[in-house]
Amino acid sequence: MVETRIRGINEAHMEDAPMAKTVLVINSGSSSIKYQLVDLESGEGIASGLVEKIGEPVDGHYKHEYNGEKHELEEPIHDHEQGLKRVLGFFDEYGPKLADAGIVAVGHRVVQGGSIFPNPALVTDKTINQVKDLAVLAPLHNGPEAVGAEVMRALLPDVPQVFVFDSSFFFQLPKASSTYALNKEIADQYHIRRYGAHGTSHEFISSVVPDVVGKPAEGLKQIVLHIGNGASASAEISGKPVETSMGLTPLEGLMMGGRTGDIDPAVVFHLIRNAHMNVDELDALFNKRSGMMGMTGHGDLREVHKLVEAGDENAKLALDVYVHRIVGYIGNYTAQMGGVDVITFTAGVGENDDIVRKMVCDKLAPFGVKLDEEKNATRSKEPRVISTPDSSIVIAVIPTNEELAIARKSAAIAEEGKDSYGNVFAK
Repeated sequence: MVETRIRGINEAHMEDAPMAKTVLVINSGSSSIKYQLVDLESGEGIASGLVEKIGEPVDGHYKHEYNGEKHELEEPIHDHEQGLKRVLGFFDEYGPKLADAGIVAVGHRVVQGGSIFPNPALVTDKTINQVKDLAVLAPLHNGPEAVGAEVMRALLPDVPQVFVFDSSFFFQLPKASSTYALNKEIADQYHIRRYGAHGTSHEFISSVVPDVVGKPAEGLKQIVLHIGNGASASAEISGKPVETSMGLTPLEGLMMGGRTGDIDPAVVFHLIRNAHMNVDELDALFNKRSGMMGMTGHGDLREVHKLVEAGDENAKLALDVYVHRIVGYIGNYTAQMGGVDVITFTAGVGENDDIVRKMVCDKLAPFGVKLDEEKNATRSKEPRVISTPDSSIVIAVIPTNEELAIARKSAAIAEEGKDSYGNVFAK
């Protein structure tokens, strides 16, 4: 059944491309897959879904949403191949049928492109292996992302598959921003530099800010705060990045749901010597068991706010540390750029948490930042300005749309039939 359906998609793609143009965006994690079918013309997600608990000893969970209907299924999911085959089955069963949806490409989000991939790349045997090799810089992400691309390429061989790298946007950072003061030979040998992450989101947001705030892009100094479970800050002048908070890996920078963010590296030596922790234990501690989770027992800020309201001192301290870090980066980047015109909040916390936004802006009040309290408290999925007209800095909230950004980049390469590295798509 699967083979027949896949053949139908491939044949439809070859013979008679429909008028609509869509891109299937895949984000493969270690034990999950998120996907969205994006309409390139409207920018809307036509259908989306989630595959969870891949390879775990419990039943996995599928969710497919289309036309306002939600379809869910629970069954053991052994690997990514099984998960993705089931996803293609959902499109066939619940819609929209990919054969009729005008699919022009499949775009795969990849966290780490290292120094190899400053631009998106066609999925080939070579690029798959290169993405796998780069897993040393993003162990939780790159491996599964490569596997996801490998599987989808086999399932839809006549549809161009494209890697879009989260690190590409920050590849163009100035050397003074991207270079660590580490022994040069060691840094060069092991490719240690600031790569950043969430680049696709930061690039998307910084590109739409001028239109949202009604200012010309040229010369615009802006700070983007991508604050979700993972959190990062960036600074852009004229749309080009000049700073970002994540480093060699997504661990550096702001306090996050489970990650420490900035911490003295000597804490590692201290815990090795005194707590006798090994590398894997330290990795789990810093990446999964710290941040909000480590300080409060909850990675979700909604739960933390409840604890604060109930008078929990640990939660109050955690929230204070969280805001302190954000404000520190805003101060740093403002100084580095010689001023700032716009600060934009995005991602799960940035878009929805009016408490955090107010706490940050209150800290900036001595510098002339004025928040419109009513606009800040209003929930909306629309891009909007939440500062008053006389605020010294424009404060904006703009929902990120990494899927659309990935879809556009993938479609451009699919249309060209080749990438900047000389890889050519051959059916």
